Amino acid sequence: MEDELKVILVIAITLCVTIGWLLNTWMRMRHGYPIENSWGGKVERSLDRENTQLRAENQALLEKLAKLESRTAALETIVTDGGYTVSQEIEALRDSSRPASARQQAMQ
Repeated sequence: MEDELKVILVIAITLCVTIGWLLNTWMRMRHGYPIENSWGGKVERSLDRENTQLRAENQALLEKLAKLESRTAALETIVTDGGYTVSQEIEALRDSSRPASARQQAMQ
């Protein structure tokens, strides 16, 4: 029985060390730290051409998104501004003063 306990203890220790190493490696990968190879050396992420292109494309898309957000904010300001509704009311009055045939032609 004592020999069985020793075998179980060795297996449990090996299992704990392996799980700990896997968790450590997973956490390093997740947070961008260098990973250790089987000899204890550090393995850095490689910056290949595709990765560089993806970073450049990502930067361009972020800049485009920023421009679109500023344009959207400007449009929201125009629409929510009181002057916009006044100009719509003026245009509606102009349309109502036109004859019905002219309004239909303008709609087409």
